Order: sequence, then structure tokens, then C-alpha cells
Amino acid sequence: MTTLKLVAVSAGLSVPSSTRLLADRLAQSVRGGLGEQEVDVQVRVVELRELAVPIANNLVTGFPAPALAEAIEAVTEADGLIAVTPVFAASYSGLFKSFFDLIEPDALTGKPVLIAATGGTARHSLVLEHALRPLFAYLRGLVVPTAVYAASEDWGGTGDALTDTLPQRIERAGAELAGLMTGSVGAGVRTGAQVPAARIA
Repeated sequence: MTTLKLVAVSAGLSVPSSTRLLADRLAQSVRGGLGEQEVDVQVRVVELRELAVPIANNLVTGFPAPALAEAIEAVTEADGLIAVTPVFAASYSGLFKSFFDLIEPDALTGKPVLIAATGGTARHSLVLEHALRPLFAYLRGLVVPTAVYAASEDWGGTGDALTDTLPQRIERAGAELAGLMTGSVGAGVRTGAQVPAARIA
């Protein structure tokens, strides 16, 4: 059985963190999608909160601490990447951006990436398209069509006729990333096309 590496980067600052919770649920969805294709997956979560000081030191010294170097290596060698950030000042967090500033510009070229964010209100959902998607386009990652935004009301929400519930969006995005990781892109895209998306989330 083929084994793939999936890494989820969580930039949540609190404990417990809705950002980490979203990262875990997305990873679980991808694992389920890969399991259906009889592919084994190793999941690793990188908590940037635990690397905040090494990230800051690296930015000023140019040298990563061992734990940070290992986290960067895990991200660059992954077969698939989930990147989740809380929204601060209508964009990704500074900690999130600082970590990806340390990634070599071509290290994510062609890597399947699922982007996601959390925030207190749905009004910030366009951060996915105006901030995260351009960032990973610059890094030449292959970003899945469905980006997932989770506002406070989305946890346990019922959605409406034009908006998927959070679990539905997680499932669709996970299927898309699993499809890209295995090369069966059509399966993930067909899954994502079944439900209209009036809201980018």
C-alpha cells in the first residue's frame, strides 16, 4: 500500500484553538478520502504557536533552531499540505506569514495545498481569496478549488440553500486534496462541483 505524508500547519494562538480544530478536521477528511483510494497516510500537525520564538530568531539571524528546521523540512517534503490561520486585521496572522517567509521560494512548487482560515465573523471569509490563495500561488503550490473558512457561527451551523455547512465544506475540500495527492484529480473536483457555492468558504 502506498504511504503519503500529509502535513497540517496551524497558526492558532489559544489553547484550545478553533484553528487547530479546523486543521484536525481537515486532516481527518483528507485521511478518509485517501483511505477510500486504499492509500495509507502519515499525518503531522505543525503548531506554529510552539515555534514562535524560533521563527522570530530565524528571521533576524538567518539560522533555524532544530525544531523549526525539522518543521520546515516536514512541510517541504509533504505530499500534501493543509495551511490554516486565524484572521487578524483582515489577513493571515503575522506568525503564519513569518513561517512561510522562511520556506524557500521554490520548495512548494507543484505541492497540493488546502487553505483554510478561522475568524469571529463570516465577513472575513474573503481573506482566503485575497490573501491566502495569492500567497500560495506565489509559492507555486497547487491550491485546491475549495477553501474553507470557519466563522464562530459555522461550528454547529445548519447552512442555507446556497451555503454548505462547515462539515460539507470540510468533506469537499478534503476530497479535492486527496485527489490531487494521488493524481486522481477528477474525483475531488466532481465532489466539489455537486453543491453550488455562493459564498467563498
